[in-house]
Amino acid sequence: MSLTAATLVTALLLLLLGVPLLLPLPGWGAVLRSFPRSRAAAYVVFTTGAAWFLHALWHLSPADFGEYRHYLFAGFLLVAILSFKYVPDFLAVRGLCALILMGAMPLLDAGFMNFTHGRIVLYKIAVYAGIAAAIWLGAQPWRLRDFLNWLFARPGRARVVGGGLTAYGVLLAGVAFTY
Repeated sequence: MSLTAATLVTALLLLLLGVPLLLPLPGWGAVLRSFPRSRAAAYVVFTTGAAWFLHALWHLSPADFGEYRHYLFAGFLLVAILSFKYVPDFLAVRGLCALILMGAMPLLDAGFMNFTHGRIVLYKIAVYAGIAAAIWLGAQPWRLRDFLNWLFARPGRARVVGGGLTAYGVLLAGVAFTY
């Protein structure tokens, strides 16, 4: 992935998060509030995150414990399957965290050892913030429920957060096309 593509993907993700919060879409708050404990979302998001992780695990090089990849694959596959039975609560949040962590790798690889462009700082701030949030929410997934309840407790909060994310996304999109 090129540096321009990584900046643009980060911008589009920020816009995807920010615009629905900024615009008064009916029912969007209820959909977001139901996401953390949604079984349908858990099946889609957690399965996608687990599949992406298992795919990366299957393609490990010998330097990265690749000779044990069959055992690691079987163990993590078993953990992913048993998660639906034994830890179904907030599984959608954990799956979202897995997707964020897996998606951060190609975005960060695009700017690896490239210190010539100032836009690297702009998109890497968003990626590292996503990584930090994913690690924190992966360990304490109920915090997303609490944040969403706080966000929609007053009508103006969602618009302010959505406006900030949208502005950051527009800035990154502009930087991707002009820098």
